[in-house]
Amino acid sequence: MGTLATRLVLLPPNDPQSKGVVERRNGFFETSFMPGRTFTSAADFNSQFIEWLGRANTRTVRTLGQTPTQRLEADLAAMLPLPPVPLHLGWRNRIRLGRDYYVRLDTNDYSVDPAAIGRLVDVSADLDRVKVRSDGRLLADHPRMWARGGTLTDPAHVETASVLRRRYQHRDTATLADHDSSKETDLQRDLVDYDRAFGLTGDGEFS
Repeated sequence: MGTLATRLVLLPPNDPQSKGVVERRNGFFETSFMPGRTFTSAADFNSQFIEWLGRANTRTVRTLGQTPTQRLEADLAAMLPLPPVPLHLGWRNRIRLGRDYYVRLDTNDYSVDPAAIGRLVDVSADLDRVKVRSDGRLLADHPRMWARGGTLTDPAHVETASVLRRRYQHRDTATLADHDSSKETDLQRDLVDYDRAFGLTGDGEFS
């Protein structure tokens, strides 16, 4: 908001007039665009919606006495230019990747390269993609899910996790074997040491 020189206006509760401005527009889309259509995904919905808006915006709006496309030039002229710095768009967060190598966004889980377990990762999301990076390196790139409670897993992440798991188990096995071997070595001792400790000579007599 600061970059675009705008401000956020929070509507007060129980304010039907302000809410109605948004609800009437959504109701228009629901009754004019959606009937009779089927959608295979959110991307398909957006594609059909954009195509429909191209035709809908050429119709005359009674309250304006013009079409939206005729008003576009005047609206653009009244807008401020975009700032020279890149905009902070979408949703972003920094978290430490857990042992399950998944990040959660809007109740949905997305897999991440397990090599980054325990490290801080940057999660970013827009309307289409969810991406995870660490030190600028891309660790995950998934299409964004708009359902709830879903899980999206990259097969490459599962394979990497399997390799790391086998490597970890092999390391534990090797460490345990080395530990057992050292214990056996420590228990082996020359009996002459006990003779000297108890003051015995080589023929069994006390010295």
